[in-house]
Amino acid sequence: MQENKTELNVSASVLEKMAQIAAMEVEGVTGLAKKAIDIKGSFKSKSVFKGVKAESVNGAIEITVYICVDKNVKVREVAEAVQSNVKDKIQTMTGTAVTKVNVSISDIYFEDEKKEEEE
Repeated sequence: MQENKTELNVSASVLEKMAQIAAMEVEGVTGLAKKAIDIKGSFKSKSVFKGVKAESVNGAIEITVYICVDKNVKVREVAEAVQSNVKDKIQTMTGTAVTKVNVSISDIYFEDEKKEEEE
């Protein structure tokens, strides 16, 4: 009997887009970071950053998401919800194990800031 095996390869950019969508579905997330911060705290400017980094490590997926949250949320609960939603969505869509979902809070959104920017 012959087995029909197929292999699914998903590019990092597609994984990042999936993670972006999943993160934005969580209540309390106001957006994704525009720039990544490296260990020393300076901004990286090599390329356009979309707020998500996806890597395939030994056949599993590791995701890092840089989010902005609303000022009135419990940050820990939002971060845990983002971890769970990103992991569930990517595993469901790709069938590949997600071993890590790191969530970094890069900014807090205040309504007053938006009003000042508009003026």
